[in-house]
Amino acid sequence: MNADRLPPVAPEVTATLVEDLSPRLRKRLDAAVTKLGARPTHRDGDTVTIAVDDETELRLHAPDGVVATADAITCGCLLAPACVHRAAAACAAPTADPELAARPTQAVPEPASATDPAPGSDSLSEVASPAQRAAAEALWSAGAAVLEAGVDGAGAVTQSALLRAAHTARLRHLPRAAGAALSVVTLVRAARVGDPSYRTADLVTALAELLGTAHRVGTTSGAELAAVRGSARRPYSPDGSLRLYGLFTEPVVTDSGHGGVRTWVAGTDGRLCTVGDVAPGGVGRALGVADRAVRLGDSALTHRELGRAGLAVSGATVSPDGRLGAGKGVKAVTARGAAWTEPPLAALWEPPPSEQAARALRSTSRYADPDGGGRDLLFLDVELLGAVREPGGTCLLALCEGGIRVRLTVADDDPALAHRDNLMLLATAPGTRLRVIGRLVPALHPRLTLLACSHPTGEGTIDLGLDRLRRADLPDPAAPAHLAPPQPGGSGEHSPLYLLERRVEQTVPAGRAALGMLGDVTAETRRLRRAGLPTAAGLLTALCTAAAQRDRDLFGRLLPADTDGFATYWLTAARYTAAVAESLCAAAWEPTQAGRAAAPSAPGQGGPWA
Repeated sequence: MNADRLPPVAPEVTATLVEDLSPRLRKRLDAAVTKLGARPTHRDGDTVTIAVDDETELRLHAPDGVVATADAITCGCLLAPACVHRAAAACAAPTADPELAARPTQAVPEPASATDPAPGSDSLSEVASPAQRAAAEALWSAGAAVLEAGVDGAGAVTQSALLRAAHTARLRHLPRAAGAALSVVTLVRAARVGDPSYRTADLVTALAELLGTAHRVGTTSGAELAAVRGSARRPYSPDGSLRLYGLFTEPVVTDSGHGGVRTWVAGTDGRLCTVGDVAPGGVGRALGVADRAVRLGDSALTHRELGRAGLAVSGATVSPDGRLGAGKGVKAVTARGAAWTEPPLAALWEPPPSEQAARALRSTSRYADPDGGGRDLLFLDVELLGAVREPGGTCLLALCEGGIRVRLTVADDDPALAHRDNLMLLATAPGTRLRVIGRLVPALHPRLTLLACSHPTGEGTIDLGLDRLRRADLPDPAAPAHLAPPQPGGSGEHSPLYLLERRVEQTVPAGRAALGMLGDVTAETRRLRRAGLPTAAGLLTALCTAAAQRDRDLFGRLLPADTDGFATYWLTAARYTAAVAESLCAAAWEPTQAGRAAAPSAPGQGGPWA
């Protein structure tokens, strides 16, 4: 049984069902979840039925697509409703979005404390209420328990404690921490079932966000506390009339099997917005949707056409992340577009690469406060240098303003998309000057995934995931493939920071005890100190010492591990490595002294645009 075949269950429902189990049944819960996962399911309207055995059925009733009450899960076995099956079904199902599951439950929701601030309060003298601090402490304890046990030991009971803490945090107006807790649960479940899309680095980020946010609730005030609390997801808001100019269209293919496109447009003030169409269907749908009409007002433009044309929109609605709404009140008509070298689009290429990279890092930072500003797209004028071989494949090396050498990589390796073929073809044309749009890849060297570029002939633009270049499109069709010469790395490219990063990641799969058995790390700390990273060396020593430390009582019996102390060291190491990596990434984009005069020509100053 695939968990996606079950309706999502509200976090508090799962927590309640697990908490109601007897100690004996809690010990059997993980085995019951696994066993239930192998049983067939059947959907009939709002109800999904699981065949527990040949004679017993389990039902999940999900009006509006969400199991919102504990009594919406029923079982036909003799022990029901006190059986293990109901809790196992809730644990096997996806966790519902709290906003969608916010409807009356079996128990009356806990009221907010009289001292809890109203959502949206921004008093500079404001501090967290006692109830909020208590909710944050519960989140910290539940997150530390996950870190202590690791993925292998974080079963349904541990996950339930985190779900309960997340529900309480949401009631106390701490949506940011609650969201981080739900992300941890989702990732732990994905890891435990071997989901191919799971990445340990994602769980490291989610755990550090959870622990860091929970800790900051009790130590901040005013505007910083408002950022730590976060805000519930905001709907589309009215934005009046907009004049939009198409930039490019990118295919979107997700690990969950969804496919579609996202078309980027810019307003007269340079603000970027997107019009998307993504639904189940994979790469085949992505290629097909590109030539379908945009779902916005009365426009007959396809996504490909919108990427090169314009729109005049009235009654516009825009989400906080820039997505354009397609409500009934939105009206849109086709208008003239603009070339990348014309206003207002040309202004996107004016800021220097280092400034653009700093802005993009604010958007991609793993632990940035919400609404920190920035977007992850960079707009660069480059000169192609040729292909460069890397351990993971081949990328395209290019020179941009300030003498910065940037590696351009494919956004998606799926052979049905044009990314890889286009990049390999461009690698055969060293010396070609292009105007490009790419997405920042945080790394110790300048790196972008290439999304769109000006046509090598200077006429029009290319959506690199959808349009296919031909050899005849290149300035010199006879040019041989060129391998760019190796170039010296920046100060951070060979940094031994990974020695600390890998210890942080090793904790997540098997827990604190596994890290405590890794042995002496003196050689690693010595390398870190020689590289000028004494703080990293100290954190590595402290982390491994805390992992291995277990005190005994007067009779020689092991005392409980200091989970709080270890979680504090782990959180410090995780946040430190992220901050240093982002700092090294930003430094890599700074212009070189020797390369300032070697920058590619800007439009109107020579090159293919002259």
